[in-house]
Amino acid sequence: MPGLEFLAPDWCVPTRVRAVMTTRTGGASAEPRASFNLATHVGDDPEAVVENRRRLRHALGLPVEPAWLEQVHGTGVIVLPAAGPAPADAAVTFTRGQVCAVLVADCQPVFLASRAGDRVGIAHAGWRGLAAGVVEATIAALACEPRELVAWLGPSIGPLAFEVGPEVRDAFLAQDGGAAAAFQPGRPGRWLADLTGLVRRRLEAAGVTAVSGGNLCTHTDAARFFSFRRDGATGRMAALAWLD
Repeated sequence: MPGLEFLAPDWCVPTRVRAVMTTRTGGASAEPRASFNLATHVGDDPEAVVENRRRLRHALGLPVEPAWLEQVHGTGVIVLPAAGPAPADAAVTFTRGQVCAVLVADCQPVFLASRAGDRVGIAHAGWRGLAAGVVEATIAALACEPRELVAWLGPSIGPLAFEVGPEVRDAFLAQDGGAAAAFQPGRPGRWLADLTGLVRRRLEAAGVTAVSGGNLCTHTDAARFFSFRRDGATGRMAALAWLD
């Protein structure tokens, strides 16, 4: 079985900012969630998930267990350390030793960090949360000038694989007519959506101009990434960020 593989953001931030994206390799889960599934809600063997999370902590030397969220495709943001779990699709922290985490399998993980290296966060941006404002909510929770933030976009479903109905396009165009550029005609009555392009538009409109990544497609690279749109029953990868 292949070993653990991690992706690191290509961004210019101080070294005390730590950020990692997992892949699907090197874990204990069996098909169809093979093998490094980190989610407890996808029907996997609970013992396999516990083992995978143990391997994650050991491999990365994490200071604590990541703050796993109850993700609901909304705009809630948790500021760590938090008083307790709550539904949310993003987490931020200004405190060393607190690990922000979101789980993904096609949705866009949006990593954010300050140029000063004193704050970090991650948002889980599916189309519903993105249209509702999860990126803007995460930026607001970081409580600094957007121009002082740097963003990296992890793997997500690519523009040739993400076919959606007209209601998705309408939701974005109702707020931003220029978002039409992120939609191309698909099958009759359907559209191919560029999720990463839509995320970039939101970041830039909010004032975050240093944006990189977003060039890896979860749907097309079955060897490295889980994809709910491709497989249905599948695992979840984790996007993690913390301050040393």
